[in-house]
Amino acid sequence: MVQRVIRATAVLAAAVCASVPGVPAAVSASVPGAPAPVQVAWWGCGDGLECAKLSVPVDWARPRGPRTEIDLARMPARDPARGLGPLVVSTGAESTVQGVRARPDAVSELARWFDVVFVEPRGIGDRGSAATVRCSVPQPDPRRLQLTPGAAAWRAHARDNAAYDRSCRIAAGPAYAGLTSWQVAHDLDAVRAALGQPRLRYFGNAYGAVFGQAYLELFPRRVERMYLEGVPDHGQPGVGRRLIAHARAAERQLTAFRDWCAGRLGCPLGGDDAVEVLDGLLERAPLATGAGQALDARGVVVAVLAGLVPQRWPELARALSAAGAGDASALAALAAPGRPVAPATVTRSLHCHDFMPAVPGYRRFLAMESRLRELAPRVGWLTGRYEVGRCLGITGGPSWPPRPAALGSGLPAAARGGGEPSAGAAARAVRGPAVLVGIGRLDLESPASGAARVAGRIPGAAVLRHGDGHGAYLHQGTAKLRATCLRSRVHDFLVNGTLPRARTRCPGELTAVR
Repeated sequence: MVQRVIRATAVLAAAVCASVPGVPAAVSASVPGAPAPVQVAWWGCGDGLECAKLSVPVDWARPRGPRTEIDLARMPARDPARGLGPLVVSTGAESTVQGVRARPDAVSELARWFDVVFVEPRGIGDRGSAATVRCSVPQPDPRRLQLTPGAAAWRAHARDNAAYDRSCRIAAGPAYAGLTSWQVAHDLDAVRAALGQPRLRYFGNAYGAVFGQAYLELFPRRVERMYLEGVPDHGQPGVGRRLIAHARAAERQLTAFRDWCAGRLGCPLGGDDAVEVLDGLLERAPLATGAGQALDARGVVVAVLAGLVPQRWPELARALSAAGAGDASALAALAAPGRPVAPATVTRSLHCHDFMPAVPGYRRFLAMESRLRELAPRVGWLTGRYEVGRCLGITGGPSWPPRPAALGSGLPAAARGGGEPSAGAAARAVRGPAVLVGIGRLDLESPASGAARVAGRIPGAAVLRHGDGHGAYLHQGTAKLRATCLRSRVHDFLVNGTLPRARTRCPGELTAVR
C-alpha cells in the first residue's frame, strides 16, 4: 500500500489563562520545547477517500500529558495540478466522514478546486475506528420531558442522562477531559500545521460552526477563509435567552409552514389554514390514534415540532389532515420518542460541556417555561424542555461555557467591518482573512437571530441569507441542486475570495422542490 506522508511540527505549548477567568488562552506556536515533528500517513480507505489519524494531547494546555487520536479523511482534488490546496471541513454530523461516505454529493463539488479534508471531533470516528468512544448506555430522548410533565419525569430523565454520561466517561477514559470545542479548535490548528498551511481555509456546518467560532477566538490570524452555516450562538451566556430564541424560532416556523402549504398546489390541508387546523386539534384533544390510545395536547405540540423541519413539511401536512378527519395515528408517530440506540456517542456530552455546563433546577425551569408560554403560546414554548433535556443530569465535566467573546479580534484592520455590509456595498474580492456566515430563514436548530449575532461579533464578516433551513448547502448537494444561488456564492467565496453583494438573499430552493 502506497502511503502519502505529510510532515508537520505540532503546535504545542503551555497556555496562560485568557482574560476571562477559567477559560484558557490559545496555545502558542512559538514557545520553544515543542515535541519533535510528527507524521500523518494517508492511506486509501474506500469510497474515493484517503484516511489518516492524528495524535493530539487530551488537554492542549498540558501538551506533554495524555494523548488521544482524531480521524481525518481526504477527498482529493479532481485535478491535483490545478487544485487550490486543502479545505478543512466539519459537517457537524455525528460523524463527518461516515456522513460523506453515505452522501458524497453533499460535498463532492468542492473537490473541483480543493483537497477536501474532513476532520472528526474527539470521540467520533470513521466506521470501525478505534477513535470512536462507544458509550454503553443510550442517551434518553428529550421528547420524554416534553410529553410527560412533573418533577418525577424530570428526575427520571436526569438519572438516565447521568447514566449515559457516566458510561461515556468510562468508555473515553482520560480522553473525556478533552471533550470541549476549545480543545477541538486546537486540533484544527494541528491539522492546519500538518497540512503545511500557514492559514486555515475552513467550512463548518452546524456544530462544525461552533468549532469555527472557537478557532476564530483562539487563532484569528491563522484564518484565510471560513464559511460557517447553521451557526449555533456560543456567545449567548444566558440559558433563558437561548431558550427564548428557540421558542420564537419554532413559532415563526409554524407560520412559514402555514404559508408554504397555502401556496402549494396539492397540499393535503387543501384551502384550510394550517394554524387554524392546529388550534382546532388542540381544542379537541385528546385525539383518537386508531390504536386504542389517545394523543393529548402536549403530544400534538410535540408532533408538530418534530414536523416543522422543512424536510418533513409534507409529512406534517398529511398528519394534520388525517387528524382533522379523525385519525391522529400519524401525529402520534411524529411525537413518539426515538428508540434508545446503544452504543451511543459522546456528541451530547460535548454539546453540554460547551453550551450548558450548569442546568437550571426544576423550579427555576418552570418559571422559564411560563415566560416561554407567554412569548410562543402555540408550539414554541415546549422547545425549552427539549433544549434543557439534552443536558439535564450531565454535570461535572470539562467546560467551555458560552460567553460573548470577540471573534477574530486579531484580524488585520483592513479586514474589519461590522455586522452586515451596507446596502451600497458591491461584491468584492477580499485580501487576507475573511469570514462568510450563511443564515437560513427556516433554520429551526440554529435560530437565525443567534447566527446573526455571531456574525456581528466577527470583524468584517459578511452575511449570506437564504430561504432554506439547517445545513442547506449540504442538503442542496444531496438533492443534486448544483448551481443554486447559495452554493454558487459559497464557491465563489471559497475559491476566489469574493464576498456576496451586500444584503444578498438566496431563495428557498429546497422548499421549492418539495
